[in-house]
Amino acid sequence: MGSAVRVLAEATPATRDRYVDLLRVGSLAVVVLGHWMMAAVTPDGVGNLLAVVPALQPLTWLLQVMPVFFFVGGFSHALSYRSLLRKRPGGPAASADSASADSATSPDSVYAAFLRARLQRLLRPTMVFVLVWGVVALLVQLLGGGGGLTGVTLRLVTQPLWFIGIYLAMVAFTPPLLRLHERYGWGAFAGLAGAAAAVDVLRFAAGVPYVEFLNFAFVWLAVHQLGFLRADGRLGAGSASGTGSASASGAGSTPGSGLRSLRVPALLAGGGLIGAVVLVTAGPYPLSMVGMPGEKVSNMAPPTLALLAHGLWLVGAVELLRAPAARLLARPRAWRTVVAANGVAMTAFLWHLTAMLGVYGVLLALDVPLPEPATAAWWAQTPLRLAAAAALTAALVAAFRTFEHPAPPSAATPAPGSGPLAALGATLCLLGVLGLSMVGLGGLLEGRTALLIAIPVSAPAAVAMTLGGWLLVERAGRGAR
Repeated sequence: MGSAVRVLAEATPATRDRYVDLLRVGSLAVVVLGHWMMAAVTPDGVGNLLAVVPALQPLTWLLQVMPVFFFVGGFSHALSYRSLLRKRPGGPAASADSASADSATSPDSVYAAFLRARLQRLLRPTMVFVLVWGVVALLVQLLGGGGGLTGVTLRLVTQPLWFIGIYLAMVAFTPPLLRLHERYGWGAFAGLAGAAAAVDVLRFAAGVPYVEFLNFAFVWLAVHQLGFLRADGRLGAGSASGTGSASASGAGSTPGSGLRSLRVPALLAGGGLIGAVVLVTAGPYPLSMVGMPGEKVSNMAPPTLALLAHGLWLVGAVELLRAPAARLLARPRAWRTVVAANGVAMTAFLWHLTAMLGVYGVLLALDVPLPEPATAAWWAQTPLRLAAAAALTAALVAAFRTFEHPAPPSAATPAPGSGPLAALGATLCLLGVLGLSMVGLGGLLEGRTALLIAIPVSAPAAVAMTLGGWLLVERAGRGAR
């Protein structure tokens, strides 16, 4: 693997924005570390360290970095979709006399090809994870198990899939929202942010029921829209999309231009942080930027205006760090590390809870005492638990990383009219993944269900929706040769 990483790193075009890759890997790494740290496991179950020690909740303003991942997603999706438009036969980068120009550049066919390309790297490792755990869950229940930490594990391991469901929705909405961005720029972002604010007003001031669930779309898509702005160079902290590390670090800039380029990120960071503080202090929003057990209001599920403000300050903060990070990533060893991590990041994310709960399971099986969470003995044991979880995650990554490698691009041309079929497939995928994150894999034989948009969904039904939706996207995106 080392030689392959070296070849990939050395083949990196000078125009690639390496900082985006670092943000993608870094945000997932912070989420993994946060989950490992927050788990307060005892023989009686799994709790949350932030509930045990509320004074630690301000740390979530640094550790809740999912907005950064979705922001990076917006940047990547914009570049990917525009690249497809250019490269398809009949597009700006292709021969003007291509016989298949009309069908290949139709909105339907480009949309289908885009969905297939973006969903492959997400859903291949996800489906392997789900199928492996589904078999394990079925065997455990057939053998009469499923109690204690095992039952908790079957319920918890699928919870992080909510993130993949939201990300699938962002992929699906990229083409129409990108068109809005190209027409209105900052106005498109402002519209989504204003809609998120209106939802919270209806929720908290008018008491309108169920309206809060709209913010799963408005809040996260607003953060995603910031990635479009970055792709067009409208955030100012360095270069626009497609520029290399030299320009991003300020090479060749005129005196004072560096400070001017930091203006927008500084406004985002400062305004977002002030807004989040005001909303949490004076409004109905909790301090923690992650969900807490027993809270009537969560900033995460569904997302709130406070979480959007939190996302703004994070985006501004990471953009302020772009130039020094670009200089670091110009070093071959640092860049090779990022390339290697990017190749397994999704696999590590999917299996990190399995590793953490596996470590606790081994400790319980060996009768190793588990100290009470947040005690001195618990903190003293923490580095060993983290090291063991990291080692087990590395082993799981070694076993399953091959499924994260994207399949070769199709030489076929998606047929005209394939867009609706691809959209239906993407919808089934995101509903299935979200349903599975809610219902878990416990109670398979009892037909356990969870409520997804007022419809009871079981784990087998969620898996069937995800797999069926993926097959529809594959069929629509491949088309006919």
